[in-house]
Amino acid sequence: MSVDLGMDMEAPVEPRRPVFDLGEDHLAIRDRARALAAELEPVAGVADAMSELHEPTRTALAASGLAGHVVPAAYGGVSETLDPLAITVIREELMYSSAHLDSLFGVQGIGSYTLTVGGSEEQKQYWLPKVISMEAIAAIALTEPDVGSDLRAITTTIEEVEGGGLRVRGRKSFITNGGAASFYCVLGREGDGYSMVLVPSDARGLTAHPGDDLIAPHILGELEFDDVVVPAGNRLGVEGKAFSLMLQALAVFRVSVAGSAVGLAQAALDEALAHAKGREQFGAPLIELGAVSQSLAMCWTEVETARAMAYRAASLARTDPLANLHFSSMAKIAATEAAGRVVDRAVQVMGRFGLVRGSKIERLYRNARALRIYEGSTEVLLDSLARRLRKAGK
Repeated sequence: MSVDLGMDMEAPVEPRRPVFDLGEDHLAIRDRARALAAELEPVAGVADAMSELHEPTRTALAASGLAGHVVPAAYGGVSETLDPLAITVIREELMYSSAHLDSLFGVQGIGSYTLTVGGSEEQKQYWLPKVISMEAIAAIALTEPDVGSDLRAITTTIEEVEGGGLRVRGRKSFITNGGAASFYCVLGREGDGYSMVLVPSDARGLTAHPGDDLIAPHILGELEFDDVVVPAGNRLGVEGKAFSLMLQALAVFRVSVAGSAVGLAQAALDEALAHAKGREQFGAPLIELGAVSQSLAMCWTEVETARAMAYRAASLARTDPLANLHFSSMAKIAATEAAGRVVDRAVQVMGRFGLVRGSKIERLYRNARALRIYEGSTEVLLDSLARRLRKAGK
């Protein structure tokens, strides 16, 4: 006797309607983000091809009010403390349509978070409302021409000067929003430790140059700090203790990259599914070919698995971001690696149509590759998790 164990899965499904444990508040946030993404879908291809700020995208994001989710309520934001689950859900929906839109939203948060946590009240009152309104574009300046993940090897310096100011000297490289930002939260050596300082983009001695031309276009810049002096009040956090600030930023925002990856993977699946349903080969819709349908089923499985992991990690980050940073790292690895596999299968399903330059699937394919590198490459995060495992075993 044979039993059809799949018979209970024959009901129609709509891949973009999973709700998991999202409550009404998060569902409402998701719907607002989805509406913004749909509004900007017609210009997404143009925006994603730009290495400069796409002004219609900035205007629409400002009007949506979604940037209020990356700033505390005390400065005009939505909630008293930032909600990583809300940010993750928003980035999932924005990335579904546009990497430029997703990056602009995400870096408003990542770029301003060390200011939120470590800045003076005066600086927060001045800058954070502008972050919400998109009047000020935020950025964080960590990496350098010869330094990527090993931030303890940076050579940029911060030192006190007579009169109470802080002098910044050095170069920063591959800085998202470099050249477009209104301010930079800059990491540098100070004495035997590492400190951070807020440098406005119009500071004397600061020069921004266009960054490298990436396979997935991005607002990217190189920064030179030639004896840039800012007031002592621009210090972020405690002198010599900047790594604790960065850890807090990672704890809140790393998991949101997993949300971006889920959104991209879902978009790739939807593109391939529409193609497979609409294209006929060998006298039947393409989706009826076993190899194609199974490939799409595997994509769906990986998207849902990555989404579940992202939402769980983001929920844990809401309660205690630092204590659950390892889960955020796992979610980032799982979702970005899955996105790479899903979009690759989607291109294969679409055949020659998946190779057309300027198509959405081609754009998704290029954008997926970057996800596995920025904000902690897969290899660096795996090393970190391996160290945690070794310590746990002792």
